[in-house]
Amino acid sequence: QVQLVESGGGSVQTGGSLRLSCVVSGDIFSSRCVAWFREAPGQEREGVAMIAPGLGFTQYVDSVKGRFNISQDRAKNTVHLHMSHLKTDDTAMYYCAADLKKCGGLSSLAHEYWGQGTQVTVSA
Repeated sequence: QVQLVESGGGSVQTGGSLRLSCVVSGDIFSSRCVAWFREAPGQEREGVAMIAPGLGFTQYVDSVKGRFNISQDRAKNTVHLHMSHLKTDDTAMYYCAADLKKCGGLSSLAHEYWGQGTQVTVSA
């Protein structure tokens, strides 16, 4: 059983930055991948960034490339999502997801474990 706890959300103005954190219970390197998703009101949940902890492989959705960076802190069993140059379109609830068996990838919502989410609001 894996538990994911997100934190770091908040309200910022356009162009601002935030760092989201996802604490993974257990050894983070036991996860095939850890990903960040977001869901804006009235929209479908979409994959934002993903990291394979054991490989260091990362992947991003096109809309955040160059602005967001996903990283891991093994000592703290934490995956961070560093967000900069934020836009109003980035406003959403952000969720952390993890897979132990097979990575679901960014294009699928079929992940084994999900956190409760942290709200990010970007205002003009």
